[in-house]
Amino acid sequence: MSIILRVAASAIYCFYCNSANNSACIDPSQFDDEIRGRIIPIVDCNTAVNRVDEYAFFCRKIVQTIYHPHKDSELRVTRGCGWVRHEKDCYRADNRDHLETVCQCFTDHCNSADSMSPTSTTALFIALAVCLYYYKVY
Repeated sequence: MSIILRVAASAIYCFYCNSANNSACIDPSQFDDEIRGRIIPIVDCNTAVNRVDEYAFFCRKIVQTIYHPHKDSELRVTRGCGWVRHEKDCYRADNRDHLETVCQCFTDHCNSADSMSPTSTTALFIALAVCLYYYKVY
């Protein structure tokens, strides 16, 4: 007698873009659904990304302020699929050459610009402004 185990992989659909080559990635919510669907890809993570071990996919949004030594700082937003979960839904990393906020979420299209609460968005912009001010002054 043999037992067959079937693993059901539930699909999750995420925005998939990088503002380095698609400026619309910074804020997809500024576009209506029709235009957004033409300029910002939405992918099924189960087919767009090679499966890594048995981790379940989720959506991720990364906001980075990249510091350049001889020019202004650059804001970069990356949206895509993740597979190794962090213990927090959002966390920050402050490195020598960049500051980043990484958020993970678990429903379709949740990594759009409007998925963050107004409080989180306000806090993020205040933090970026303080960092940019500190970087320019010192």
